[in-house]
Amino acid sequence: MNIKEQIKNYIESQPEAKRIDMHALHGAIMGVMPECKLWFMDGKNSENKVVSNPNIGYGVQTIKYADGKTREFYQIGMSANTTGISVYIMGIKDKKYLAENFGKKLGKASVSGYCIKFKTLNDINIDVLQAAIRYGVKASK
Repeated sequence: MNIKEQIKNYIESQPEAKRIDMHALHGAIMGVMPECKLWFMDGKNSENKVVSNPNIGYGVQTIKYADGKTREFYQIGMSANTTGISVYIMGIKDKKYLAENFGKKLGKASVSGYCIKFKTLNDINIDVLQAAIRYGVKASK
């Protein structure tokens, strides 16, 4: 199964309301990043143990670790969680930036250093989320 099929199957496996929101959000992210590399992570580690929620990734950046090693990873991620949806904006150095610059304008969302969580798309301002995503893409290049 290719990555696009894995993404489609993951979104389709969600309850109806979340599935509709995730389809719309996937389209909105693709609107910001139309030519991006797509990722799908099933949430399992090398021993096939579940270590996180499955997630969809968009774009590519190189992460540099303290020991000097590097690896490719996505710039933007999306995942269903128990109460709604999480959007991950990776590569922002200032962990207060998202909350300070987008938090109040987003609507009913929880904003951490790199994660924006919300229950439904109706709870947030999608234009503000797309602006945060655009910022994250630039910051991680």
